[in-house]
Amino acid sequence: MEHDFWHQRWAEGRIGFHQEDVNPFLKKHWAELKVASDETVFVPLCGKSRDMLWLREQGHPVVGVELSDAACEAFFAENDVEPERKSFGGYVAREVDGIRVLCGDFFALNSELIRESRAVFDRAALVALPPGMRRDYAVYLQQLLPTGSKVLLVTLEFEGESGPPFSVSSEEVEQLYGERFSIRCLERFECEDPRDAGRSEVVWLLEDKAAE
Repeated sequence: MEHDFWHQRWAEGRIGFHQEDVNPFLKKHWAELKVASDETVFVPLCGKSRDMLWLREQGHPVVGVELSDAACEAFFAENDVEPERKSFGGYVAREVDGIRVLCGDFFALNSELIRESRAVFDRAALVALPPGMRRDYAVYLQQLLPTGSKVLLVTLEFEGESGPPFSVSSEEVEQLYGERFSIRCLERFECEDPRDAGRSEVVWLLEDKAAE
């Protein structure tokens, strides 16, 4: 999926993947990561998610990365804050009160940009990518993350290969992350909206085996 695809989606307002409210699984399960309140949290492909605000309210500094400049701009505008803008590691960075959003390609990140992030919340990144890119994303994310990292991951499961968002099976989660992380399913929720009939949301806790 090329960059133009996502730029067009944001330009046209076709962002059904965006959630207006804080993700309920984040609020319900975040404490199970048992990370310090001052630990930096990385949110890949963050869009304009209000999840970043909730994480900051828990005390966490937050670093998000998002390809769409429109999404980055909207996050701060819709929350009535004026961020400081600066160049940071090759990205346009917007930052205010402990939230830094890097505008640019996830695959251009280097570990220095998120070196203090040992906690990750991924609700919209893995499921946004087709199979080949999911493999590339998972490999690259693991290269970036320091030893001892933990991930709260939310996936979707349904019949068919349409997307985004795409279906990601439990077997695929194990294939992508099982070598490095201990993986535990925290919850499986059958979607109640008739428009999402046959879909399940699954919440995963990934814990770095090197820290055990």
